[in-house]
Amino acid sequence: MKFRYLSLLALALAGCSQAEKSGTATAGADTRFDAFKNQFIEALWRQNPDYASSQGYHKYDSLLVIPNAAQRQSDDAFAQKYLAALGKFSADSLSPNNQIDLRLLRNELRAERWYADTLKSWQWNPASYNLGAAVGELLNGRHYRLDRRLRNISDKISHAAEFYAAAKANISNPTKEHTALALKQNAGGLAVLGPALADSVKKSGLSAAEKKAMMDRVAAARTAVQGYMSFLEKDVLSKGQFRSFRIGKELFEQKFAYDIQSRFSAAELYQEAQKHKAELLHDMGRRAARLYPKYFPGQKAPADTLGLITAVINQLTLKHAPRDGFVDAVKRQIPTLVAFVNEKKLLTQDPSKPLVVRETPLYMRGSGAGASVSAPGPYDKGANTYYNVEPIPADWTPAQAESYLREYNDYTLQILNIHEAIPGHYTQLVYANRSPSLVKSIFGNGAMIEGWAVYAERMMLENGYGRNSDEMWLLWDKWNMRSTLNAVIDHAIQVDNMSEAEVVGLLRREGFQEEAEARGKWLRATLSQVQLSSYFTGYTEIYALREELKQKQGKDFDLKAFNENFLSYGSAPVKYIRELLLRK
Repeated sequence: MKFRYLSLLALALAGCSQAEKSGTATAGADTRFDAFKNQFIEALWRQNPDYASSQGYHKYDSLLVIPNAAQRQSDDAFAQKYLAALGKFSADSLSPNNQIDLRLLRNELRAERWYADTLKSWQWNPASYNLGAAVGELLNGRHYRLDRRLRNISDKISHAAEFYAAAKANISNPTKEHTALALKQNAGGLAVLGPALADSVKKSGLSAAEKKAMMDRVAAARTAVQGYMSFLEKDVLSKGQFRSFRIGKELFEQKFAYDIQSRFSAAELYQEAQKHKAELLHDMGRRAARLYPKYFPGQKAPADTLGLITAVINQLTLKHAPRDGFVDAVKRQIPTLVAFVNEKKLLTQDPSKPLVVRETPLYMRGSGAGASVSAPGPYDKGANTYYNVEPIPADWTPAQAESYLREYNDYTLQILNIHEAIPGHYTQLVYANRSPSLVKSIFGNGAMIEGWAVYAERMMLENGYGRNSDEMWLLWDKWNMRSTLNAVIDHAIQVDNMSEAEVVGLLRREGFQEEAEARGKWLRATLSQVQLSSYFTGYTEIYALREELKQKQGKDFDLKAFNENFLSYGSAPVKYIRELLLRK
């Protein structure tokens, strides 16, 4: 099978260079490049089975990649081979859409090598090894009947001991924060390899011999996971020798360029965020001044603007869901958002694509993100999209729970649901799966994805969601301040060594965040780099693009057409979508 794909690749590239040098028509070059893309993607899935599964391509679900030196050498050879193949295509000979696909593929391969050879997170991030996460996704999927999914899981976990042996060998001078996360998430992975899986095996149509063999493998996999956790506790945590989670200016700039693919550099984006913070504070001050007499009749307003804003926000956030009803409050909100988007004709929705609100699985918890979306890939378009909502932890005190619930109050919870669900992440990813370019759908740009969700919040309010009330706009300003400060602290922590006390103080003072939210954001910022900058970057570029097109098109500008045209290009970087829309 592997030989067949390599042979097809050779045929696709044969004669390519000479034809393009002689000025062959774009159609011919595009045909060759389209064939190359299909062959490359198939080869990539064989190289990265878990990545394939995440995109809805399940041909290699039974395979488990062992993260050892031999695999890293194989990945390096794969990247070098296909980078060389990409070099044989002339961008000028391709259509605009394929020019962008060429750039995306080149960036993807270069980024993968940079991650392995320069950032080397495989050495210092123990949380990158979690077999339970992969098993959980296969067990919960709908792509195959249960028996076939179980056989794939059985084959995959049969190599659990090798997987975790390689993980232990890789760990060198890890961060304390990622070690703690690894312990928490692997504990969740153990839960996946527990009663639910055993029940599935019991009720399956597997033969008695298959059931016994699988449960033996489950037991061995549990032993491997427990051994890894013991290793982290006894050989890593007990020694107390950790590297800093901060990656520094040079690596941060490089990671920003690979991950975000923006027209801004990391330093430029940081300055843009600082400017936008000041603009938001000005608007919040105006709105709070209008609201203060309504909520504090007869009282003198604080002279300090930050104090004024804080007083009004503290009053508005008293309205929130009960501690045990947070997930249910999210579920009840979704139909209202669907109806509003349809009524205002903001874009065309697809009711055939299921959205399921669920509690965040245990193996996904602990990263500091209270809500997220797990969407099917372009190969599995009919599968569920899961809106993961983390319930209030049972061990939180009443004060901690109240702080969290006030942060996600009745106003803000609506904005969160717009962001994560409709017309935010869920809607954008449904559109991405329709893109005729698999490349743009598969190699999704995080800044575009997060930026669209932030843009969607503002777009909904601009069109009357929340009845244009100062209350809703003030708390959207606060929410948008969160995206803005995400970018500020991401840079300040990783590059400028900002301390936890300084970060929490900034988020509470100028972000008006509750204590629980600010502490959670610090945790998240210690576990990631650059990702927190994606929200503000993408939002800034999308909003600027829309305003640019409005100015060019004047009265002919149509918001629904803009939204749908923008989403039609998959999850490509905004700067490339801009090129295509302006050409169109």
